[in-house]
Amino acid sequence: MKEKILVTGGTGYIGSHTVVELQNSGYEVLIIDNLSNSSADVVDNIEKVSGVRPLFQKLDCLDFNGLQQFFEKHKGIKAIIHFAASKAVGESVEKPLLYYRNNLVSLINLLELMPKFGVEGIVFSSSCTVYGQPDQLPVTEEAPIKVAESPYGNTKQINEEIIQDTVKSGSPIKSILLRYFNPIGAHPSGLIGELPLGVPQNLVPYITQTAMGIRKKLSVFGNDYNTPDGSCIRDFINVVDLAKAHVVSIDRILKGKQKEAVEVFNIGTGTGLSVLELINAFEKATGVKLNYEITERRAGDIEQVWANPEHANNELGWKAETSIEDTLQSAWNWQQKLREKGVQ
Repeated sequence: MKEKILVTGGTGYIGSHTVVELQNSGYEVLIIDNLSNSSADVVDNIEKVSGVRPLFQKLDCLDFNGLQQFFEKHKGIKAIIHFAASKAVGESVEKPLLYYRNNLVSLINLLELMPKFGVEGIVFSSSCTVYGQPDQLPVTEEAPIKVAESPYGNTKQINEEIIQDTVKSGSPIKSILLRYFNPIGAHPSGLIGELPLGVPQNLVPYITQTAMGIRKKLSVFGNDYNTPDGSCIRDFINVVDLAKAHVVSIDRILKGKQKEAVEVFNIGTGTGLSVLELINAFEKATGVKLNYEITERRAGDIEQVWANPEHANNELGWKAETSIEDTLQSAWNWQQKLREKGVQ
């Protein structure tokens, strides 16, 4: 009997890739998503990629009664991967209450229902934003949590604390907190990828849309940082590699391999790449020249951050494998597929 895994936000960017990898590993996947930043036809594409159609229900994690009915209807869910959240840093500064309500209450609802329905564990999608500008690079899981730069970043910190406190209080659940660095790219099939509604908030969709001519030019925010080429440095992680880290985490929880009831892992490549280096890598990988200009620094941007992923490599048994060139090529293939479909 395949174990049932619930993926909240499963039609989103990272969620959809994770559903595919879970199904490839033999899990039975159920998706709930309120479709606020994705569309239901993603489920069709998940089926095309993996050959299996996951159960999908449109549901908001803020709806406690709706969630309770879902668990009553679908007995035997063993674990949850919780992606459902509002995730634009800039928007969170403008609409803090929306972010606190969406991101905190959705988790609280799930944690309250899990013991009632025998759900053993939850993998939480956290972020390297919890480290702020780290004092030491590369950053390990022991690095201090810094005061958040935005309400979005703060919700990730608070949610980690909510999980820790819930488990400490004696709740019979286990958790793994995955602190992602910067997920980019798309599935090699070109059938699922990052589809931002409106103007992209993230760098790579902006790059591919500029290359396609949808955007006139790409702005590079600042070239006077204390870095080799003056642009910000990030740890760009392939989304399929990232998805596989979730599968390994679910295996670890369900097989009772955890050393502690709540574990934390950095999910990154261990290599810092500047924004200008990423642009050059895109041009090299695809042969497409980008129209970009250097503009003023953007408020709230951290100068440089990249992971020390040794704990995840050694303890979790997971490692990032895909090259930056292949990852950027996959993003460009996805953008071209969107153009073929008339989406963008």
